[in-house]
Amino acid sequence: CSRLKIQTVSTRRTKLIKRYIEAQTCLVLVEVLLLFNRICIVVTSASARVLSSNVEHFRDPSVVLLVTACRMTDGLDADELFNSTCTGYTYDDLTLIPGHMDFTEDEIALTTKLTKNLTLRSPVVSSPMDTVTESEMAIAMALMGGIGIIHNNNSIEEQVAEVKKVKRFENGFIMDPFVLSPEHTIADLEKQPYSSAPITANGKMGSKLLGIVTSRDMDFKKEKNLKMGDIMTSNLVVGKEPITLQEANRLLKRSKKGKLPIVNQTGDLVALISRNDLKKNQIFPLASKDANKQLLVGAACSTRPEDEKRVAKLVEAGVDVIVLDSSQGDSIWQAQFVRKIKGFYPQLDIVAGNVVTPKQAQTLCDAGCDGIRVGMGSGSICTTQEVCAVGRPQGSAVYHVSKFCRDKYNVPVIADGGIQKSGHIMKALTLGASAVMCGSMLAGTEESPGQYFFHDGVRMKCYRGMGSIEAMTKKDTENKSASGNSKASGTGQTAGITSGSATRYFAEGQKIKVAQGVSGAVIDKGSIQDLIPFNLLGVKAGLLKLGVQDIPQLHDNLYNGTTRYAINCKNVWVWKNACLSCLSGM
Repeated sequence: CSRLKIQTVSTRRTKLIKRYIEAQTCLVLVEVLLLFNRICIVVTSASARVLSSNVEHFRDPSVVLLVTACRMTDGLDADELFNSTCTGYTYDDLTLIPGHMDFTEDEIALTTKLTKNLTLRSPVVSSPMDTVTESEMAIAMALMGGIGIIHNNNSIEEQVAEVKKVKRFENGFIMDPFVLSPEHTIADLEKQPYSSAPITANGKMGSKLLGIVTSRDMDFKKEKNLKMGDIMTSNLVVGKEPITLQEANRLLKRSKKGKLPIVNQTGDLVALISRNDLKKNQIFPLASKDANKQLLVGAACSTRPEDEKRVAKLVEAGVDVIVLDSSQGDSIWQAQFVRKIKGFYPQLDIVAGNVVTPKQAQTLCDAGCDGIRVGMGSGSICTTQEVCAVGRPQGSAVYHVSKFCRDKYNVPVIADGGIQKSGHIMKALTLGASAVMCGSMLAGTEESPGQYFFHDGVRMKCYRGMGSIEAMTKKDTENKSASGNSKASGTGQTAGITSGSATRYFAEGQKIKVAQGVSGAVIDKGSIQDLIPFNLLGVKAGLLKLGVQDIPQLHDNLYNGTTRYAINCKNVWVWKNACLSCLSGM
């Protein structure tokens, strides 16, 4: 079926159409063809005046419809799809047209930009929700090549502790290992979350290394008051400065030891490396790491003045990226906060948002952010569009904001919301996003916060939107229990601390809070070590069918018109009927 152009012109009562019934026949033809072809109504300058002044112009037989055939094309490119009408599209509204394959799936790379300065091996980010991301999820995400964003629905101390857990999980050179003195006892070490410790003269880094104590040195020792100096191993294999990480790793392998202390010329302890980290490198070759081979981790933050202290503590803990958490990011407060934090920490990456239009993104890009988070009301448990009647279909939002940020600022975009399966990840990337932020897809996994429970024999976990009443208002009893066991509750927050969720939805200090999210439960999904690779294989399969080898090429194809889209008929039908109603009303 050919694409049509309908050109409205004044014929001065020519012989082409003499009666109004013939014009109605043309409208019937349009109704059939609207299903399969893009219809452009091109109005001449003379007719434009008629359209604006007289909505009954189609009843005048002097105005006719000329139907002309155009060349047939396979689908629409992004410019035709998103700029020809005011229609908004979700991911489910669109299907990608396949391309030509000349490579295998093994040759596809998913490396992408999270911000201007941070690169990921996988385009998946876990959402900063208190039922999705704490340290366990962030560690697992980084090992899979993505990154986790620790939620801020807790106290500063609790959030900092979660960041430190991620940073300590895997290291290159451990610059601040836990150290004891010869006078410390077995009981002192057992109080710590470590099974070994180097022993120095004064129990601090930078002093003379005397030995090391491991779990083997403490095995079968019933007396917990034995001193470290009495049980430590003093005949050590050490690395001496200057030494590279590769050289230190080779020395550690040859020594067959669990730890390799690094000392300076005077024998003072300056660093440590661990055999466990070498094992993790082999098991997780795509892990996201910083320059010191520590796992990447992000943290969410609001834009209140007191959050400047939160950022300072997070930077001290080694956080790699700050994600400003707001349901509406285009505000004077967020722009000012970005400028202020960038002034204090120029090297710190900041992701701002959320936004759904280029105009919103411009405010934050001008302020100096390094990434933009796109989405409003598109999440599975978010009700902003229903409650506030504000938002935008996610497909359209991602396309328009991504194109603007790429052309004007070269700032990467994170598509936040509406991701439930690998096909949604694929569509978000093809629409210009560099990464996707997942909430519901990761909820209910082993790594998500909270405890499992059984409902009708089904193993489940709680999952709630950050705009839900439960997230915005927390009881002091819950806060106290969370302080003692943040993993058990998944929502650790000390009493008296303002909910980060309430601030996100501008409900701080309000007695009556309007919910913009819901609470519920999701079925046990197992570990993300199975879930993430499964979905990434789906993305690779999609790229293979498009004939695209990596995400940069995918974005190039988007903007040069190579990538083509089809609108799913089940969703177009509503749009078609609306268009025909407008035509018949004229």
